[in-house]
Amino acid sequence: MGLAFLSSDDIQSHQSLMGLTNTPSDLLPGTLELLILKSLVSGRKHGYAIVEHLRVTSRDVLYVGESALYPALQRLLVNGWAKAEWGLSETNRRARYYALTPAGRKQLAGERAEFERMVRAIQHVLDATT
Repeated sequence: MGLAFLSSDDIQSHQSLMGLTNTPSDLLPGTLELLILKSLVSGRKHGYAIVEHLRVTSRDVLYVGESALYPALQRLLVNGWAKAEWGLSETNRRARYYALTPAGRKQLAGERAEFERMVRAIQHVLDATT
């Protein structure tokens, strides 16, 4: 829970009524971790920056709420795929910054390959004429 796909018609009303948290998840299990790992490739980010990166790079389609983000980040830390340290944000507030580890880069490569394999398999099914 906490990640949603929204149509352009839903975005305005969703943001004004509910904000960006506690939205239903439509992603395949494990996809959020893949997306977070990918967002950390460009460098360390705090939680809000990860959320914004996913929103902007998905062209306002993916919205990640705190209820999904922080448990996923914790799983990345526990597995050794990311590391965290405290620092100051752009607004001079204390924030926890997350960075990809070498093990995280390896995990990203494997998860991305598996995700692409699944997308191709799903596309084959959708393209089938019978």
